Amino acid sequence: MDAVKLLKDDHKKVKELFRQFEKARSTDRKKVIAEEAMHELEVHAEIEEEIFYPAAKAKADAEGKELVAEAVEEHHVVKVLIGELKSMREVNEQFEAKFTVLIENVEHHIEEEEKEMLPDAQKTLGKEIEALGDQMQTRKEQLMAATR
Repeated sequence: MDAVKLLKDDHKKVKELFRQFEKARSTDRKKVIAEEAMHELEVHAEIEEEIFYPAAKAKADAEGKELVAEAVEEHHVVKVLIGELKSMREVNEQFEAKFTVLIENVEHHIEEEEKEMLPDAQKTLGKEIEALGDQMQTRKEQLMAATR
């Protein structure tokens, strides 16, 4: 499994959940979609921080190391928002506003990652990208099973 493909597939899935949330009319449906999106984001962030970022950082130049550091900080913001959203009991105006901020933050992060970090990592990691992807896929499956 190509690590970059795995990450891009995750990005695509989360963006699709965001579109579903925006189109949903009932608060129950929005809650279900939001919970799924947050779960996907938590697992995705974990495999990036645990496996992908350290590997990318180890081979990166100074600019690449900065991109990894920035990505980790963007994850922190997303985790804070998810924590706040999870503590909210109902989907109301505040929840929707906060989820919209989450969407904006994640979409910005995805855009930067796909335009800058991932192409750079593909070059610097070379043939390691497959083994890294296999490791990430295995860990992702573990995390998904453990938190369902």
